[in-house]
Amino acid sequence: MLTTTLCAPLLDYMPGLRRGIVCNLPRGRLPFGAYRALADRLRQEDYGTALIMLRTWKSALAPFLAGIPERVGFIGEGRFFLINDLRWGERRLPRMIDRCASLALPKRAPLPVEWPLPRLAPTAEDVAAWRASLGPAAGESPVIALAPGAVGPGKSWPAASYAELARELAKDGATVWILGGPQEKSPAAQIIAHAGDRVHDLTGHDLRNAILALKSADLAVTNDSGLMHIAAALGTPTVGIFGPTDPRLWAPLNPLAAIVEPPGDGPCKVCGKWACGNIRHRRTSDIPVGSVLEIARRQLR
Repeated sequence: MLTTTLCAPLLDYMPGLRRGIVCNLPRGRLPFGAYRALADRLRQEDYGTALIMLRTWKSALAPFLAGIPERVGFIGEGRFFLINDLRWGERRLPRMIDRCASLALPKRAPLPVEWPLPRLAPTAEDVAAWRASLGPAAGESPVIALAPGAVGPGKSWPAASYAELARELAKDGATVWILGGPQEKSPAAQIIAHAGDRVHDLTGHDLRNAILALKSADLAVTNDSGLMHIAAALGTPTVGIFGPTDPRLWAPLNPLAAIVEPPGDGPCKVCGKWACGNIRHRRTSDIPVGSVLEIARRQLR
């Protein structure tokens, strides 16, 4: 699997993966030397097939230069000579899982009724060693992991809402961990200032830290984000908070503890229509803290 430095820790916990190749190619420009170097690395592996999941022509360049005999991908960006097994119908597949995984099937093969569930599998020894390294921040059970980060407008439940949730859970005796990247340092500080010393900031640059924290936690509360999918693949009970995205399309295949969505009644704050029904107009800020708190307490019981 080809990946970036940011996502590389996931590879260590994917059962059945033989090798990960880490390559941080820049966006917005085409350094041909970097693509040639990546092609040389791919050629050494003697691959027979490349599944090219992105629609850009740059994503198909290195497999082409490497001479991989079968290069499978959807049509897009005029890359006819770079891909020799072109697939059609990507836009008829609303879910990303169907788009990506269908490339591994023979051409025109029907999609399965159910895909295998995504799975990440850290060892118990890895989790125990990581938790021991936390010291006092490891806290006591139950442990709830909060992931307040998300990409895209309206997808992030407000930090003030996470802070109120953390305060109530801490009052119940729970240990709360805040997970995310460096950009979540600010909301983490806001949550801790409101919720007290049972809440700990575990945000940082290393995704491995978040993976092991989610595996160790008793419950995760997350926005619709990458960490939500990771928590579900780890088998951790997860409360997924959805706003302007449809959980029927974007929720993990793995079962979630609960999906929380904004109430659908009342006037829309974007267009003004009563119960407009446009999912892109929804905002997570309309989800009351009490709803998420009730679900979290029920799951912990």
